[in-house]
Amino acid sequence: MRALDVIGSDPDRFACPWCGATDRERHLFLYFRASGFLADLAVREVLHFAPERRLSIVFARQKPRRYIQCDLYPSVPNVERVDMLAMPYPDRTFDLVIANHVLEHVADDQAAIREIARVLKPGGYAVLQTPFSAVLTNTWSDPGVDTDAARLQAFGQEDHVRLFGRDICQRFATFGLVSRMSDHSELLSGIDACQYGINAREPFFLFQRM
Repeated sequence: MRALDVIGSDPDRFACPWCGATDRERHLFLYFRASGFLADLAVREVLHFAPERRLSIVFARQKPRRYIQCDLYPSVPNVERVDMLAMPYPDRTFDLVIANHVLEHVADDQAAIREIARVLKPGGYAVLQTPFSAVLTNTWSDPGVDTDAARLQAFGQEDHVRLFGRDICQRFATFGLVSRMSDHSELLSGIDACQYGINAREPFFLFQRM
C-alpha cells in the first residue's frame, strides 16, 4: 500500500484511547463541523450507511428532519437492513447520503453510485469517503482476487474488493454527482492532524447531485 501511495485511514492512530472513536469518525466529524454540514443537519433528510456508533450519536443529536441508519448486515435494532445496490426508497428522497469508507466493500460501486444519485434530491449531497491510490490512474478490481490474503495484498484490506484510483471523481460524475471536494488544508488548516490522529491527506469527498 505504501508503494501505491494509498490514502485512507491512519492505522497508527486509529482508535481514540478515551472514547474508541476511529480516525475516520474523527476526521468526518471535523469536516462536517468546518463545512457547516453538522449545523445544517436539522433541516436535512439523511441516509447514513454503515453508521459509526459514536458519529451517529453526534448526528442524531442535531435532530435531522429524518435520519435513517442502515447497513447490509445490521447488528443493532435501530439500523435498517438496506442493500446499497437496490435501495427501497423512492427517487429524490434524501438531502444527504453518508457512506464513510463503504464503497470499497460493495460488489458493484457503479450500481451503488447510481442508486445514491437516484435517491438524492436535486441539489442534495453525498459524502463518500473511501481509500484511494494517488498512483493508480484507474480504479482497479478483479474477480480473481477472491481470498482474504489476495484482497489484503491487492486492495489493502481483507474485505476490500477494489482500490480507487485518480479517476474516482469521473466515476462518480457518470451518474450526475459533481465533485465539491475540499482538502484538509482548505477546511481544517488549524487542525493538527497528528494531535487528532487523522490523515491530513484524506480529502472531504463531497459530491452534489445536479
